[in-house]
Amino acid sequence: MISLTDTQRIGVGLMGFGVFFLLFGILLYFDRVLLGFGNILFISGLPFITGLQNTFRFFYQRQKLKGSIFFLGGILLVLFRWPGIGMLCESYGLYLLFKSTLPLVSEFFSSIPALGLIFAVPGFSTILKRFSERGSEV
Repeated sequence: MISLTDTQRIGVGLMGFGVFFLLFGILLYFDRVLLGFGNILFISGLPFITGLQNTFRFFYQRQKLKGSIFFLGGILLVLFRWPGIGMLCESYGLYLLFKSTLPLVSEFFSSIPALGLIFAVPGFSTILKRFSERGSEV
């Protein structure tokens, strides 16, 4: 079992509530208050888990700067009453930030018995691989 410090437990709680409010805000037709609250909780929980310096180091890497701008700009758009466009920007920013981990995620999900059937569909893993390769060329 993974042992967490007290500050990491606080971070997991904040991020968990953030994800809950984000999903609940999406289910309620992009309610901007819930989306904004979820974004704030999610972003505030991240430094508790990884540390403040590692969080800044992750978001401000040269190759991830475009993704960071889209992600943080999407959060600002949600807070400034443009939830639909803001969530699109956040989604694109998250894709740019984590595109290098798509093959690893697909390998992990394919090892789970129920999800492995979905990932065993011909062409599904190649689509994920193309997305991750095409993103590295841009």
